Amino acid sequence: MIVGVLDLQGAVSEHVDMLAQCQVDAKLIKKAADLSGVDGLIMPGGESTVIYKLLVQEQLLEPLRQLIQVGLPVFGTCAGMVLLTQAKAFGALPATVVRNGFGRQKDSFEQAISVVGFDEPFHGVFIRAPYLTAVDESVTILATIDDEKVIAAQYAHILVTAFHPELTADTRFHEKFIQLIANK
Repeated sequence: MIVGVLDLQGAVSEHVDMLAQCQVDAKLIKKAADLSGVDGLIMPGGESTVIYKLLVQEQLLEPLRQLIQVGLPVFGTCAGMVLLTQAKAFGALPATVVRNGFGRQKDSFEQAISVVGFDEPFHGVFIRAPYLTAVDESVTILATIDDEKVIAAQYAHILVTAFHPELTADTRFHEKFIQLIANK
């Protein structure tokens, strides 16, 4: 199995390290040709507007959009969740995303969160984190804050988190994504 990691901005090396801990090969994705041979793709956090502009500049937006439409498994963290939800980017997740939903950089925080399917809480690292609202009933909500702000979800072949699992020592979300790819 080879998992691509979008290498335009954000926590790229941290995702590569998590995949290595899960004994999965990673491939850095900088241009459309790099997408060949990947079984899934991680869209890291970073700044969603910058990543969107780089996707357009590097002519990656349309090839990625097409691959997602035909079922390429994708894991979006923070900005990746924003891009997967926003209509102008991928519009692949039927929900509304609230960018910087918990405030500015100074409002970043860490919190133990209950996740559906996990026996123990997950340590969430929230950095200018978004959240989802108006989530379609076809989306499986995996975690919320304040009972209404969706911070982790799965929709068909798409997994998203508002937080940064790659900034922890806990591989459970990456393992969940690897299982999603294996079950495709």
